[in-house]
Amino acid sequence: MRLLLIEDDQSLADGISTALRHAGYAVDHADLGARGVALAMAAHPDLVILDLGLPDIDGVEVLKQLRRRQFKSPVLILTARDDLTSKIAGLDAGADDYLTKPFAVDELLARLRALERRVGGVTTAELRIGDVVINTASHEVTCGDRAVKLSRREFALLRALAERPGLIQSREQLEEKLYSWGEEVASNTVDVHIHNLRKKLYPELIRNIRGVGYKLENGQ
Repeated sequence: MRLLLIEDDQSLADGISTALRHAGYAVDHADLGARGVALAMAAHPDLVILDLGLPDIDGVEVLKQLRRRQFKSPVLILTARDDLTSKIAGLDAGADDYLTKPFAVDELLARLRALERRVGGVTTAELRIGDVVINTASHEVTCGDRAVKLSRREFALLRALAERPGLIQSREQLEEKLYSWGEEVASNTVDVHIHNLRKKLYPELIRNIRGVGYKLENGQ
């Protein structure tokens, strides 16, 4: 899953980005509201984390601009403003959740997972495809009664496929879920990760639609 973080405090942004990448997200960062709006419309992130106290444009105005441009992805407001008026203004402008600073990273990740489930119509942290169970909270994967150890990017790729079982996703679409804006990606990166997943799980799980992309089969 690809996230956009709009936060002007560089040290905080670095810490959040590191935690999110460790949790398997691809993260783009903008330190100004105008840059955030432009990047959101160009990169089409799955979710936005938005600070309200930006130096150029107030975060509520950034949110309003995104919604006026029909940006549909969830937006989580992250701010030091904890008064009721600010919360109401953010939610009324189109925010989906609100987290005040200081915060625990675990709570941020839990709120992101809740937003993902809401968008995907999922009620639990587990994704099940046949005998494969993917726990998005603990990052544990099992195949039958066997625990499977995956790298961060392997897990992110499997999750991206499992969130849309039976639907074909191109290499480009999958790369967007794995890598941040401007990050160099080798031409065979997705193919290598797919190869590793097939070895660690089972070959028939991921089907290659030649010239189109990959899809996760619904069962073994």
